[in-house]
Amino acid sequence: MTEGTTSAAAEGVDTLTRLEQEGEIAADYLEGLLDIADLDGDIDMDVEADRAAVSIVSDADGRDLQKLVGRDGEVLEALQELTRLAVHRETGDRSRLMLDIGGYRAQKRAELSELGAKAATDVKNTGEPVKLAPMTPFERKVVHDAIKAAGLRSESEGEEPQRFVVVLPA
Repeated sequence: MTEGTTSAAAEGVDTLTRLEQEGEIAADYLEGLLDIADLDGDIDMDVEADRAAVSIVSDADGRDLQKLVGRDGEVLEALQELTRLAVHRETGDRSRLMLDIGGYRAQKRAELSELGAKAATDVKNTGEPVKLAPMTPFERKVVHDAIKAAGLRSESEGEEPQRFVVVLPA
């Protein structure tokens, strides 16, 4: 291996180690919150797309965890921000950690991918741009990825919280 390859491999290991550390810090923080709220849940950690991913899952029916998701994922978003702040406090680095609770975000990702694919099909059939409803940054990212996978391009327009995706013809 050349020196550049060696340092790139070491950098990848360092990044993985840093992301695993973020996941550990986040898991400790979330376990504390679950204890305070007297909620049952197991914490799974992973690294996905160059970011730490932490999930709270339940063996039971998951109704208790729904309280942590809230209406349209509002509580989940707030908990994710708090968890990112806890990681930042420990590491001094900004975290891009993703939090999922009870599979909410995974289900939402599947729904949004389907929405993006449908919008891409509509644009291909009509040749006209399609504007989608306002979305959170997470939701827009999933839709942009689905549009790209369909071979089209998309842009975000508007100002938060009314920012939306526009799917454009090829």
